[in-house]
Amino acid sequence: MKKFAIAAATATALTLTMANAAFAQQSTQAPMTLAAGEMTEAKEATSDTWITTKVKSDLMTEKGIPGTDIKVETNKGVVSLSSDTAVTKSQKETAVAITKKIKGVQAVSADGLKTE
Repeated sequence: MKKFAIAAATATALTLTMANAAFAQQSTQAPMTLAAGEMTEAKEATSDTWITTKVKSDLMTEKGIPGTDIKVETNKGVVSLSSDTAVTKSQKETAVAITKKIKGVQAVSADGLKTE
């Protein structure tokens, strides 16, 4: 009877170990896939943040452009320019041209820029 109990305990331990290995193998693959997706989102966010910072910086250093009054938002490479104060048509065109020259910019929307 004692040998049977030892054999049963050994079989149970082996079964649990093998089941654990199977679950561990499955659970390590799903997070890797999830992490890859999150990594892509992180790269996009970093790229968008970089573009926004670069546009804002370039607008602020451009003579004749009220860079502090222009709001810049980027989503997947598409830059939106807006302002609460009016800018001239020339300033708007210059802001759009500066923005289009920046690496990574896919498109520019300046509909939010109020003009005089």
